Amino acid sequence: MTTDSQQPGSSGFDPKSNPAPDLWAQAATNSGASVSDSSREPGWERATLEKLAFATLNEQRSSRRWKIFFRMAWLLLIAAIAFLALRQASPSTSKSTPHTAVVDIKGEIAAGAEASAEFVVAAMRSALEDEGSQALVLLINSPGGSPVQAGIINDEIVRLKAKHNKPIYAVVEETCASAAYYIAAAADDIYVDKASIVGSIGVLMDGFGFTGTMEKLGVERRLLTAGENKGFLDPFSPQTEKQRAYAQTMLDQIHQQFIAVVKAGRGDRLKTTPDTFSGLFWTGQQAVEMGLADNLGNLDYVAREVVKAEDIIDYTRRDNVAERLVKRFGAAVGVGAMKALALSGPQLR
Repeated sequence: MTTDSQQPGSSGFDPKSNPAPDLWAQAATNSGASVSDSSREPGWERATLEKLAFATLNEQRSSRRWKIFFRMAWLLLIAAIAFLALRQASPSTSKSTPHTAVVDIKGEIAAGAEASAEFVVAAMRSALEDEGSQALVLLINSPGGSPVQAGIINDEIVRLKAKHNKPIYAVVEETCASAAYYIAAAADDIYVDKASIVGSIGVLMDGFGFTGTMEKLGVERRLLTAGENKGFLDPFSPQTEKQRAYAQTMLDQIHQQFIAVVKAGRGDRLKTTPDTFSGLFWTGQQAVEMGLADNLGNLDYVAREVVKAEDIIDYTRRDNVAERLVKRFGAAVGVGAMKALALSGPQLR
């Protein structure tokens, strides 16, 4: 028999008389008890502070590792750029392969520039010492610059031609004026485009004088020197006739040196007129007619038809990335400021 409290299929459990235990309430009670128990444990504050300190230390260590990683990545990137720049600066052709060597002379001819005597002479030596080079072409596009730098390069061209017994040609692109022509005059032959600008065989020294302006503004120049002519190039001081004559004598002497170099280099090919050494410049076509140049032609023409070696290898020495940054943001700032305030030295341009 069955009773009412135990029906067939029933488990014999009455939910009203025996309710299920509240698990959430028990968990909360146990948690509260543990918290209260731990809060009553001695030194719990210290343990908590130690945990916070260790967490902060780990975070700082992780941040430091990332900083070191990024710094190393930047160093590797800079090293890779410098390596690629050095590889591009050096010729990559085998010495045994016949070729035409070329060295660029572009921009201002000055100490510290890419067209400085230091860079150009080193490149010319490297090109002519190469067993495969059949001739050297100086590819010129320059308005001029320092007579000292041009004179060093000119002398070295003469010396290297005799030493290596290889021809050296000058090929003019847009401009070959003043100090640039001073260099080209030493070449065996000069090739130009019919519209190139060639010549300007002269010397100048330029600057500004502010004495009248300073008087109008009520500005007094206080310059102390030892030697009566020590400050005669100062733009804020008046220039005497004696000082002007002295500077003119110096320019005339450098001009005569320039003329002598051109006559020695061009020889009988030069058709001298009263304007030849006056500082005027001419087109490439006129320069050929005057004997300042030999023929019309570009780099490819000279390599193919004159040298008979169509492969052209560039030996030009150029600044690497690091050198450019140093010159741009370092001492060049001070040099630029001085040039803006003072007279420049003699220039062939």
